Amino acid sequence: MKKILVIGWLLVLLSMVAVIFWQQEWKYSLPTPVPTGYRAIHPGEQVLLAGRIKAEAGKPLFIHFFNPDCPCSRFNAPHFNSLVRKYGDKMTFAVVLINTTRVHDPAEVRRKYNFEVPVLTDASIAEACGVYSTPQAALLDADGRLYYRGNYNRTRYCTDTRSDYARMAIDSMMLHVSQPTFNQFALTAYGCQLPYCTR
Repeated sequence: MKKILVIGWLLVLLSMVAVIFWQQEWKYSLPTPVPTGYRAIHPGEQVLLAGRIKAEAGKPLFIHFFNPDCPCSRFNAPHFNSLVRKYGDKMTFAVVLINTTRVHDPAEVRRKYNFEVPVLTDASIAEACGVYSTPQAALLDADGRLYYRGNYNRTRYCTDTRSDYARMAIDSMMLHVSQPTFNQFALTAYGCQLPYCTR
């Protein structure tokens, strides 16, 4: 009887560990399901923002799609801030909060994550850029055409310099060289599905 109880407890503990691992890690390493009716925006396409983001004339625009309820977004915030510090004088940056299960105050999000750029709450910007998960980056050239839309990095913590996709896109656009050929890990959405941080 004692053996059965011990085995039962071990199975319960292993099940709990498996559930926690799924909730905190594994589900975010799978591609985000493409929503029904999704319309992709392709590189070179004009992105119509109709003044929803104030970009400096003649400068590219980098949009960071962020969800405070998404663990991937929270881990990504320091990397995004490092891009702003490095390229902030060469392009306009903005953070777009996506509608989530609760309302977030842009000023509070800006303070909490040390964002030094405007934080907006217009979720229609995500649709205009073809974004359906967080965190995602959209880079528009000075004419408002999509140059890159995708992931920041292959790793959740943005630590792999070989797959620093967002920075690679910025560098190639700034140097006016041909756009890098990005693989599926750059262009397939991973992270939290919009509008909720669920699967």
